[in-house]
Amino acid sequence: MAKVGVILSGCGVYDGSEIHEAVITLLALSRAGVEAVCMAPNIDQMHVVNHLTGEVDESDHRNVLVESARIARGEVKDISTLSANDFDALIIPGGFGAAKNLCDFAVNGPDCTVNSDVERLVNEMVAAKKPFAALCIAPAVIAKILGTNSPAPQLTIGNDAGTIQAIEQMGAQHINCPVSEIVIDESLNFVSTPAYMLAGSIGEAAEGIEKTVQALLNRI
Repeated sequence: MAKVGVILSGCGVYDGSEIHEAVITLLALSRAGVEAVCMAPNIDQMHVVNHLTGEVDESDHRNVLVESARIARGEVKDISTLSANDFDALIIPGGFGAAKNLCDFAVNGPDCTVNSDVERLVNEMVAAKKPFAALCIAPAVIAKILGTNSPAPQLTIGNDAGTIQAIEQMGAQHINCPVSEIVIDESLNFVSTPAYMLAGSIGEAAEGIEKTVQALLNRI
């Protein structure tokens, strides 16, 4: 059975993994007969957001690995213990956690830094020529890690002008893409889709995510 690593960044769109995106990804992998290997950094979240009000709760502090376990039903590993040898492909769901916990793009834009284990794992996938994918805002993580590569990585976050400008400043080539479609960088073996950067419903998000998962598995 093929194994696909899934990097989670917490639990909840405003400060962790976008739950719909993560669950759609896990469901698509399960339906394809693939084993998902969920993982997350064992670090504190940047902050905690009250998802009812949208406001930061200064009194609360949460751990990314512990919160990711909510989505993974407890079956989640510390990313520092894994390498590209442990799975056949890799996917990163979106949500602000990708831009706050996997890196600090949400705060520092193109001058952001990426979690060292996330960066290591992506570089290992590239070196091993294994396929990987990112959803929603998560391609910004890839842009920062691989933006100095030649040729520049091709990816999409949809069509948001400000985010596109920041991604291109990091060296990536952005390709505008509708929510239902995907962008494949053939040289990198990398797939991306806008998901909730554009989706107005869970159904719209699912269409592009399911295509991404299928394209990813086709490349194993």
